[in-house]
Amino acid sequence: MARIRAEGQGWNGVECAALLRGVAKPDWWGGVAWTDPAGRAMWRADETSLLPAAPVKPAGIVTADPRLPDEWWSALNSSLDALGAQGTARVATPDTVLITQEHVTEVVHAVFGTSVDAVIGEWASAHADLHWSNVTAPRFCLFDWEDWGRAPRGLDAASLWSGSLAVPSLADRVRHERRRDLDSRDGKIMMLFCCAKIVGPHAHPADPRLRGAQAEATRLVKELQRD
Repeated sequence: MARIRAEGQGWNGVECAALLRGVAKPDWWGGVAWTDPAGRAMWRADETSLLPAAPVKPAGIVTADPRLPDEWWSALNSSLDALGAQGTARVATPDTVLITQEHVTEVVHAVFGTSVDAVIGEWASAHADLHWSNVTAPRFCLFDWEDWGRAPRGLDAASLWSGSLAVPSLADRVRHERRRDLDSRDGKIMMLFCCAKIVGPHAHPADPRLRGAQAEATRLVKELQRD
């Protein structure tokens, strides 16, 4: 059961995700909403089926290879492919911020300069909060659907990839498995967008992803400028 504040489209994200087909996720059974006694907020609880396994990394940054079986990667791929092919009027809110072309451009240009063309060509349905705390293993399941909606192609793959940069072999596996997305220009922009959040003004020197993100950002900027 999940509880969230009634702010933005996250209010009914779990319920709306119940309509998605071909995606490994908890079943939605019902929801209830109420107002707190002070009248300053509304709350909602959604009841879903239990997760089939524990999150890969319940909290924090992945710093060791979880050694996921091939079946796990197959389930990830089939779920993301099925999700991307389905339509929705929702707009994704990664980090609770509505993702628009203007937002993508602002984030990329603020960190890497205006020489990078950050215009997105293709948008698709995305989970928009895909990281190692929101997927289970050894049986794959994707949960926490409050932020899902339309997003630039490759956002989910780039999010999981950037969250893996402390373990180069894991980041390479994500990139290999989702290469159809991440080798596209939109995918590269999303990788740079995710790197910006690691190496930008609020970068933490102790972040184990930092060095990898800096190296990857340098590569991506050159490739995008060349393209």
